[in-house]
Amino acid sequence: MVESGHARSFATLLILLAAAACDRAIGVALGEELFETCAPCHGASGVGNPDLAAPAIAGLPQWYVEAQLEGFQSGFRGKHADDLPGLRMRPMAVSLNREGDIPSVAEYVASLTPSFAPSTLHGNAGAGAEIYTPCGACHGTDGLGNELLRAPPIVQLNDWYLLQELQNFKQGARGTVAADTWGITMRVNTLALSDQAMEDVVAYVQTLR
Repeated sequence: MVESGHARSFATLLILLAAAACDRAIGVALGEELFETCAPCHGASGVGNPDLAAPAIAGLPQWYVEAQLEGFQSGFRGKHADDLPGLRMRPMAVSLNREGDIPSVAEYVASLTPSFAPSTLHGNAGAGAEIYTPCGACHGTDGLGNELLRAPPIVQLNDWYLLQELQNFKQGARGTVAADTWGITMRVNTLALSDQAMEDVVAYVQTLR
């Protein structure tokens, strides 16, 4: 019996879909393997460890995790003497040097269940709501982020980590490399913030969960 053109096309489509599914499985499997080097700091399930200044990363979008790893590799992050956690993280990112390493580990991290740790700071959320107004233009009024603007979903980030990174931007530990367009934009927005204002805006972000 002669196979029809439609039948051949359908069979080809099934093969392509199966191949795509296999590629995705390989990516996640490779990412899980690579994550073993991340687990000592970030935890086996990606819930983080504040004692090591390692934030919770479980469930963060793949594009964001990829962007941060690439930022460490390119020197946008993790090269400033005052950023000790970044200095520890950069060699880990640089070790992901094979094709597919970064997308795979980022995909695996994104597949983990998000963890929302209790607040550790004591800012004024009411005051922080007003401060957050311009932040919403990039991070969204709901704090869920915007991939096109490379703005992360900050509602998923630990409050102590958000404060740490705001301070890093302000002091120049981040956002000073000319090629880091989004980092430079973020740094400009932190320069006028006092330490108290930073705690207040972070406290407000916690209410968006």
